[in-house]
Amino acid sequence: MISLQASSGIGCRLLVSPSPAILTQCGDFTIGGIFSLHHYLKTPEHTFTHSPEPLQCTVFLYKSLDFRELRFARAMTFAIEEINNSTELLPGIRLGYQIHDSCASVSAASRAAFQLINGLEPAFLLGSQCSKSTTVSAVVAESGSTPSIAIARVLTPFVFTMSRSFLPVLQVSHYSTCACLSNKQQYPTFSRTIPSDQFQAAALAQLVKHFGWTWIGAVHSDSDYGNSGMAAFLAAANAEGICVEYSEAFYRTNPRSRVRRVAEVIQRSTARVIVAFASTGDMLVLLKELVELSLPPLQWVGTEAWVTDPSNTQFGMFLGAVGFGVRKAMIPEFWESAFRCRLASGPVGPGAQVCNGSESLQQLQNAYTDTSQLRITNMVYKAVYAVAHGLHSLVCAEQNGSTLHCDRGMKPNPLQVLEHIRKVNFTLNGNRVSFDANGDPVATYELVNWQLSEHGQVEFVNVGYYDASAPEGKLLTMTRNITWTGGQSQVPKSVCSESCPPGTRKAVQRGKPVCCYDCWKPCYFCSADSLDCVRCPSDAWPNPQGDACIPKPIEFLSFSEYLGIILAASSVVGACLAIAIAAVFYLHKDTPIVRANNSELSFLLLFSLTLCFLCSLTFIGRPSQWSCMLRHTVFGVTFVLCISCVLGKTIVVLMAFRATLPGSNVMKWFGPPQQRLSVLAFTFVQVLICVLWLTLSPPFPNKNMKYYKDKIILECDVGSAVGFWAVLGYIGLLSLMCFVLAFLARKLPDNFNEAKFITFSMLIFCAVWITFIPAYVSSPGKFTVAVEIFAIISSSLGLLMCIFAPKCSIILFKSEKNTKQHMMVS
Repeated sequence: MISLQASSGIGCRLLVSPSPAILTQCGDFTIGGIFSLHHYLKTPEHTFTHSPEPLQCTVFLYKSLDFRELRFARAMTFAIEEINNSTELLPGIRLGYQIHDSCASVSAASRAAFQLINGLEPAFLLGSQCSKSTTVSAVVAESGSTPSIAIARVLTPFVFTMSRSFLPVLQVSHYSTCACLSNKQQYPTFSRTIPSDQFQAAALAQLVKHFGWTWIGAVHSDSDYGNSGMAAFLAAANAEGICVEYSEAFYRTNPRSRVRRVAEVIQRSTARVIVAFASTGDMLVLLKELVELSLPPLQWVGTEAWVTDPSNTQFGMFLGAVGFGVRKAMIPEFWESAFRCRLASGPVGPGAQVCNGSESLQQLQNAYTDTSQLRITNMVYKAVYAVAHGLHSLVCAEQNGSTLHCDRGMKPNPLQVLEHIRKVNFTLNGNRVSFDANGDPVATYELVNWQLSEHGQVEFVNVGYYDASAPEGKLLTMTRNITWTGGQSQVPKSVCSESCPPGTRKAVQRGKPVCCYDCWKPCYFCSADSLDCVRCPSDAWPNPQGDACIPKPIEFLSFSEYLGIILAASSVVGACLAIAIAAVFYLHKDTPIVRANNSELSFLLLFSLTLCFLCSLTFIGRPSQWSCMLRHTVFGVTFVLCISCVLGKTIVVLMAFRATLPGSNVMKWFGPPQQRLSVLAFTFVQVLICVLWLTLSPPFPNKNMKYYKDKIILECDVGSAVGFWAVLGYIGLLSLMCFVLAFLARKLPDNFNEAKFITFSMLIFCAVWITFIPAYVSSPGKFTVAVEIFAIISSSLGLLMCIFAPKCSIILFKSEKNTKQHMMVS
C-alpha cells in the first residue's frame, strides 16, 4: 500500500515494509521470479484498529515447505548462472535475479509483482516517479494460473504506460496452464513454456475415449485454472460422446463441510473413473476427506498440476492413476545447491565446505533433490532461456552467426522485448522452444502412470505420449502396458449401461444422459452398440442371435387354452340349463303356474337364452371374415329377441292387472297376436341395424400390434364403431324400458308377481353391461374377447335364474303351490 504525505518533502511512502526477495543477485539485466514455496497464507483477523499485519506464509498438513517449488526456484538461479558463464548467449552481460514467495496466494503474488516493478525503496521524494526504480526486465511466474492472472493484471498496465527510460516487465510462466491466459487482449504480455489447458483438456477427452470410459465423474479446483480447464474438458468430452455423472468444484480454503460434500458425492457415485482438474494444494485437502471414507476402487485421471507431483505419492488410492505431464528433460544436477557445498574447481565462500565427492543423491529424500522427473523444472529452465534469447536478439549485434557486441547499458522498450521473446526459436536439451501468436508453445505430453517399483516405491512411468500437432487418429500413442487401480492389469470399466449385443439397438432412458440406455430388439440386424439397424417387417421379430427375422407369435382366444375352455364350457352349460328348464316347462305345460306366465313367451324366451349362451362360442377361436361378422350380428339379434320377450311378459303383467279393473277391455289390444307382433317388430329393428352395419362397414379380422412389441393380437375389428355401438345401444334401450315397466309393476297384488323377478333380472342385466363398457375398452388383446363373453354368459344366466328359477322350484319341489286356487289368492 502507498500513503501520500506532504511533510518532510516525502511524496509517497509504503504503509508496510517491503518484503525482501528470498533469493537475489545483482546483474546488468534482472529477471524476476515468483514461486509458491509455501501453499498457504496466514489470514489474520482485521480489527481496523491498527495497521494490517504483513502477509505471512503458513503451513498445512505439516507441510512447511514445498521442495518441488524450491527446485523450480533453484532451477531459475541455475539457468541464470549457466547463461552468465556462457560465451555464446549474452556474452559480457551478467543477468541477475530477484525471487519472491507467493504462498500460492493472489494477494502475496500481487504484492511480489508490485515490488519487482517498484523495487524495495520504502519512500519516494516529491517530484520523482514512484515507478522509476523498476529493476526487472521480465518475470518468470507462476506455478498456479490464478496467481499468474493476478500478476498479469498488475504487469500489463505498467508495460503500456511506462516511458522509454524504464525496463520492460514481461511475464513468462512455467506452469500456468489456464486457457484463458491465451487471450492476448486481456493478457498481452503473458507467455508460457507449458502448453495451454485447452490442449490438455482435449488430450484428456481422447484418453478417456481411448479406454472406453463413457461414464465418469469430474472434480476441479474452484479457481481460474480449474473452472476454465474443466469447462474445456466437458466440451471436449461431450463431443466424444462421454457422459459426466457429476462435476464438483472445491477450493482448499473452502469450509470443511463443502469439501466433505464433494467427497460424499464421489462415494455415492456409480462412475468408477474420476477426472481431476485440480491443483496439488486443492487435491491434498480433498484427499484428507476421502481417506476417511470407505471408497470402492477408483481410477483417477489427472492433469499435470498434480499427477506428476511427488508429494502426492503418499496416498495409496492414487496408485494406478494416469494423466498427462510435460515431457521430461535432463538438466545438469544441482549438486552444489543440493548439498550446500562448493566444487573444488569453483570459488569457496565463507562458511561453505568443499564438496568431497562422497555426497549421494540417494541420501536426499525430497522433491528438491529428485532429478528423475524434471518436467516443470525444465519449463522453468526453458522460460529463463527464452527471456535470455529475447534479450540477446535485442541488445546484441550479430554477424555471420557470431556475436559482435552486446550493449549492457541499453534500456529497451517493453514492446520490443515482448516482440523479440515471442520470436525466439531455439533448441534446449533436445526440445524446441518457440511461441505462437498467443504466447503458447507446441503442445506435447507424456502419459504418466503411477506404478510401484521393485523397491515398493511409487514412480511415474511414461506409458505413452500425446502430440497435438499429429494428424487425427494418431494424437495418442501407447508405448507400454498400464498398471491400473488396485494393481490390476485389465482396463477398469466405467459405463452407465453395458454394451448392447448384436441384434439390439440403444434406447435412451428418459431423463438420463445418452450413455444410459436400454437395449431393445426391434431390428433385423444390428452391430454392437448400434443406434440404427435394419428393421424386421412389422409382423416379424429378430431371433435371439439378432441375425434373422422370425414371425411374431399370434395371440387370440382359442379353444385349446384354459380361459377358452372355461368360457366355452360355461356357455354350453348355460345353454343346457336353458334347454332343461324348457323341458321342465314343456312337461308341465298344463299346470297353472306355466299357463299363468304366458307359456308361449316363456318358451320363446328360453329359446333366445339358449341362443345367447351358444352365440358366445362364436367369439372363441381364430378370427376370420365370417366369424367376425357372425359373432356380433348373432349376439345383437339374439339378445334383442331375448329382451323383447322379457318386455312382452312385462307388458302382459301390466295389462293383466288393468284388465281386472271394472269396464276395462285392454287385454284385447295385447293378446297373443299382439305379443308375437311386438317381439317381431323389436327384433326386426335390430336386424335392420345389423344389415346396415354389415353392408356399409362390416367387422373384419385385424392384426393388432399396438399393445405388444413382441407379439400380434389377432382380433375382430368392429369396422364401423357407429354400427357396433348402435347394436349395443338398442339392446340397452330395450333393457331400460323393460326395467322401468317391471319396476312399476313390482307391487301389483298377486300371489306370484312375475314383474318382481323381471325387475331383479333386468337389474342384473343392466349392471353387467354397464360395467362391461369400461372393461371392454381397457382390456388388452384376447382379454377384450373374454370380457365380452363373460358379459354375455353372466347376463344370460341372470335372466334365466331370476325369471325361471322360482317357477322351476315350485314345479319340482312345491307342487302344492302349483294350483289355480293358490295362484288366485291375493
